[in-house]
Amino acid sequence: MTSTENPINEAAGQAAGTEAGAAVDNDVEITPRSVLGRLPKYAAGKPPAAIEGLQAYKLSSNENPLPPIPAVLEAINAQTDIMRYPDPLSTALRTELASFLDVPADDIVTGAGSLGALVQILQTFAGQDDDGAADEVVYPWRSFEAYPIMVGLAGARSVQVPNRADGSHDLEAMAAAVTDRTRVILLCTPNNPTGPALTTAQVEGFLASVPGNVIVVIDEAYTEFVRDPEVVDGIAMYKKYPNVVVLRTFSKAHGLAGLRVGYSVSRPAITQYLRVAATPFAVSSIAEHAAITSLRHYGQVKERVQSLVDERERVVAGLKELGWKIPQTQANFVWLPLGENAQVFAEFAGKEALSVRAFAGDGVRVSIGEVEANTRFLQLCAAYAKVQAVS
Repeated sequence: MTSTENPINEAAGQAAGTEAGAAVDNDVEITPRSVLGRLPKYAAGKPPAAIEGLQAYKLSSNENPLPPIPAVLEAINAQTDIMRYPDPLSTALRTELASFLDVPADDIVTGAGSLGALVQILQTFAGQDDDGAADEVVYPWRSFEAYPIMVGLAGARSVQVPNRADGSHDLEAMAAAVTDRTRVILLCTPNNPTGPALTTAQVEGFLASVPGNVIVVIDEAYTEFVRDPEVVDGIAMYKKYPNVVVLRTFSKAHGLAGLRVGYSVSRPAITQYLRVAATPFAVSSIAEHAAITSLRHYGQVKERVQSLVDERERVVAGLKELGWKIPQTQANFVWLPLGENAQVFAEFAGKEALSVRAFAGDGVRVSIGEVEANTRFLQLCAAYAKVQAVS
């Protein structure tokens, strides 16, 4: 073979010819879909800054500060077949959940966290018609900050309904916002980041006021932390109303945020379409096995959750004693409605090696963390109140 017949030399010659001949246009702009420019950017909770002499604590991401129960850690360590693809239907996990929730396994669709399960719902039921007209998704605001991003990426239009002054959903206003273009409604209970939860009576009244062909998603990422008996149970609602879809996750109470495993529960008339939109292999075999093990030892999980609820109540009582007025919370976090001072408070906390989640112009969400972290947070709030009084 001569040098000119060698395909490697030929390719090199072509590359050289490109450099010597027609110049590559390095100024060509590669642009994404125009919708990206109109969407907010998701801002994950930041880790705390290191401060000499202080133990740093992250209270900015609503994470469970406690590790998974020992049996789950053992189950994770025992997994060795990670070179194999997981079951795309998460059959074993759905079977375990079916028994745990007393629902048919076919009514459960797993996803990469409850957010992954929500994306499947939006991609299935909300987007654009063939004529380009956008569907509408109604949801409260402020609420989970991924909502507007996922709605926009699905091609639908966000209809944001402001919360009431106490941080709760304005269900009357949400019902009034429904039009013939509405395809999905999102209810976040307890609401992230403000904390209030919806009651059964409120949700049933709302469901009676919206069309039955509109999907109503009840996002219950924090349901295990609820202690108010009047708060709605999404599973009971889905059993009663065919247009209800329930979202739940193993990220919070079970302490499996890093493994990304969540699910939706709805009637077969809905799940038959969700399975088409589901991302294949979204839940890894490690995540599935960990979730199953956690369910089988749920008594231990409940004990840990109760310890966090006890800490939540201690923090709430401490804030009230200091004179802070905060919304009632049924989640694993508290909301400080600081308005324009939100960022100032977050910086104040950062100087004490505590990271909190500031929402500019609205307030600050603070996750319930380790006992020492919660105590320092209360001390911080007392010091902040004194500084504000002086200034």
